[in-house]
Amino acid sequence: MAELQINITEIRNNIKTLNKYLKERDIKWSLITKVFSGDKEFMKQLLTPDIIKDIHSVGDSRLSSLKRLKELNPDLETIYIKPPAQAYINDVVKYADISLNSSFKTIVALDKAAKKQNKIHKIIIMVELGELREGVNRDDLSEFYEKVFNLDNIEVVGLGSNLGCMYGVEPTYDKLLQLNLYKELIETKYGSKLDLISGGSSITLPLLERGAVPKDINHFRIGESVFFGSSPLENKRFLNLCTDTFNFYAQIIELEEKGVVPDGIIGDASIGHSAEFKEEDMGKTTYKAILDFGLLDVDHEGLSIDDDDVKFVGITSDMTVVDIGDNTNEDGSKKYGIGDKVCMDADYMSVARLFNSKFIEKKFIKTDN
Repeated sequence: MAELQINITEIRNNIKTLNKYLKERDIKWSLITKVFSGDKEFMKQLLTPDIIKDIHSVGDSRLSSLKRLKELNPDLETIYIKPPAQAYINDVVKYADISLNSSFKTIVALDKAAKKQNKIHKIIIMVELGELREGVNRDDLSEFYEKVFNLDNIEVVGLGSNLGCMYGVEPTYDKLLQLNLYKELIETKYGSKLDLISGGSSITLPLLERGAVPKDINHFRIGESVFFGSSPLENKRFLNLCTDTFNFYAQIIELEEKGVVPDGIIGDASIGHSAEFKEEDMGKTTYKAILDFGLLDVDHEGLSIDDDDVKFVGITSDMTVVDIGDNTNEDGSKKYGIGDKVCMDADYMSVARLFNSKFIEKKFIKTDN
């Protein structure tokens, strides 16, 4: 069976490094866990008391994951990181202490659900800063806040924004400064206190390092940098975080010398792809290996094979074909055989897909500190 190996020690070390770094800058942060899809064993391995004691909250975009977090630790502060769907309002209040919101109708529903559950539900109002994803239009924010402010079972704890997730609009000092200005406007006009100005994420960390984040931005929602050690702003390693945290191993289930070009009339394949081949490849052969994973598990576009001599050829629902050339090492010995494994690095979306697949084994690796 194909296997995803998780270096839990290095991920824990990444959290400790970010804890220290953000604490020195008076910034609270939420650990965003959606990449591991609510995996219970991952939660147990990762969210130990020594790790979570300096984290403000743990966030996810799946209510089932928040439910498991609460089952693991009922006292854990949880945050639902997308605007709630009307059908799941009761569960949002039950499993999320805080939710991100941009719809007044939804917040009214949250207020009613919170009243029934005898709770005060906290919200962060998301503000549209140009990414055109979730967020209240800036011109409507003051009026929007006034309506929400008067709800009995809703507590507005902050303002937030989301940049870089859909269109790739980069966070800049000027963009984030707008959140500061709206915070000052609301606090002055309504005499209220907004504790969290949530303008930061993994993509914002390099700006923080350069001193380009306004002082009132005091809350970050971080996932990618914890689990992969990098920031999507420049796709570079951040600080001294570990980037070698996930490795995917697929087993060779067939290995034969075969033609480079298929034999027969080539049409659309069963998954809708049609391959193209060079005329000079006609009659040539190469060693091809079949690996035990497919599109139902992960898209190979997010994977990179550690061996430069191994190339992707094609992928079907449950198998992947790679070209391994002449299958020999420099000393002339055979390089791969049936049952051997091919190692691959996996990006953020690939790891998330692999965690979702019940056909991929997950193995936690602990290394010496």
